[in-house]
Amino acid sequence: MRARLLAASLALAPLAHVAPANAQAADPVAAFYKGKNLNMLVGVSAGGAYDLTLRLVARHIVKFIPGNPTPVPQNMTGATGLVMANYLYNVAAKDGTFMGLIQNGLPTYQAVGMDGVQFDARKLEWIGSPSPTIETMIAYKKRTGVATIEDARQREVIVGSIGSSGITYMYPLMLNDMAGTKFRMVPGYTGSGALNLAMERGEVDARNNSWGSVKANKPEWIKNGDIAVLTYSGRKQPDLASVPHLEDIIRDKTDLAVFKVVTAGSQLGHPFAMAPGVPADRLAAVRKAFEEMLKSPEFIKEAVAAQIDIDYVDPGEMRQVVDELFSTPQEVRDRARKYFDRK
Repeated sequence: MRARLLAASLALAPLAHVAPANAQAADPVAAFYKGKNLNMLVGVSAGGAYDLTLRLVARHIVKFIPGNPTPVPQNMTGATGLVMANYLYNVAAKDGTFMGLIQNGLPTYQAVGMDGVQFDARKLEWIGSPSPTIETMIAYKKRTGVATIEDARQREVIVGSIGSSGITYMYPLMLNDMAGTKFRMVPGYTGSGALNLAMERGEVDARNNSWGSVKANKPEWIKNGDIAVLTYSGRKQPDLASVPHLEDIIRDKTDLAVFKVVTAGSQLGHPFAMAPGVPADRLAAVRKAFEEMLKSPEFIKEAVAAQIDIDYVDPGEMRQVVDELFSTPQEVRDRARKYFDRK
C-alpha cells in the first residue's frame, strides 16, 4: 500500500509542476488577452465618481482576467456619455478588448424614445457594477442657510448642472414639479469637478450628486458640515437616516412612478458593459474577473480609502432593471420623456 502511494505521488509530482503552464497554453482566453490592451472607456471628464470608479476597476480587474491584459482607461466625453455608448456599441472592436462604464441614465434615455441613441440597452452585455447609486440633492448650507427640503420650498435656490439632459439637470426639475421646490437651474458645467468648484465659489447653491461621489470627492463637505442633504433616493442609507427619502416627499403615486423611471439607472450604479458580439468565453471570463475583483483585499482596501461602496450588482440584476424599465407603461414613459426634452 505504501509503495503504491509513493509511486502515485511520484507520478503526480511532474504533472503538478507543469500544470499551470500547460493550463495557460490551453486556455484560449488567456492566449487571446496575453500582450493585449483592455480599453476601458468612460463618457465623462476626469474628476468625478465615474472616472474614479473606472480607473479603480481598470487597475484591478486585469489581475483576474486570464492573460492579464494591460488596462488603458480613456475619457470619451460628449452628450452626457451618449457619444461613448454609441461608440462602444457600433465602432469599438467586438473581440473583448473594449469595455465601457455606461452612464446609468442612458437605458432610460432609450426607453423614453430620445433621439441620438444608437445602441440597445437590452442587448448590451452587462459585466457588473460595484454598487447601486444613491442619488442626493445637496445644498451648500454653510453659505446659503438652506438645510432642509422645506427651505427649498420657501425660497429660490440656484442649482448647477452638467449639461441640460443628464440626471444633475433632471433631478432638481422633477423636485420642482413633484415636491414644490424652487430650484433655478444654471446648466452648462463641464463635469462634476467643475460643478463642485462652482458650489465652493458661490456660483451655485445646490446640486444633484450621488452620495458615493460626495463621500469620495468631497468628504470635507460632510466632515465640516458645509452641506446639507435635502433628500435622497435609492436604497435606504443608515448614514442618511435623518434625511427624508424621496418616497416621503412625493406623495402622488403616478409622479413617483415617473421619478423612478427617470432615476432607474441608480439601481445600476456604475454599470460596466461590453457590446453584443463579444465571444462567449471571453465575456464569461471578464464577468468572473469582475466578481472576483470585488472580493479581493487589495481592491477592497483601495475602494474603502476612496469612499467607494461595494454592494455588487450582478449582470442578471442589471438585465432585470433594464427589462423592467422597458416594460413600464408607455404613458409613464411618455411623462418621463419631458424631463429629457427640456432645455
